[in-house]
Amino acid sequence: QLQLVESGGGLVQPGGSLRLSCTGSGRPLDPYAIGWFRQVPGKEREAVSCVETSNSRFYIADSVKGRFTISRDNFKNTVNLQMNNLKPEDTAVYYCAANSDRIVSAQAMCTPTYLQWDAWGQGTQVTVSS
Repeated sequence: QLQLVESGGGLVQPGGSLRLSCTGSGRPLDPYAIGWFRQVPGKEREAVSCVETSNSRFYIADSVKGRFTISRDNFKNTVNLQMNNLKPEDTAVYYCAANSDRIVSAQAMCTPTYLQWDAWGQGTQVTVSS
């Protein structure tokens, strides 16, 4: 059974950078599409970025476009979310999720109506504050 663990969160000043990693255990991650999501207490979960399986096509939400980058490292069995020029509004718990869907596009799976995620991590806190 695939298990996901997020790491790399922490406290950073506005304008700073963090790199989150979603590490898979139990199975390789490359057959899975991976999504990064974030949630603030009292608000709905927001999709940040999703990447498809073998072709690695990806989607980045408008709110983070130009600042965040998603990438795969199959050697380390991770999917990373590089976050640059962080803003206070990026403060949230960040989660990664995996699904084995090979048909749905990265953009389509990064929507609230897509619910076919097979596994979720426990989340990592990102706080952007001076």
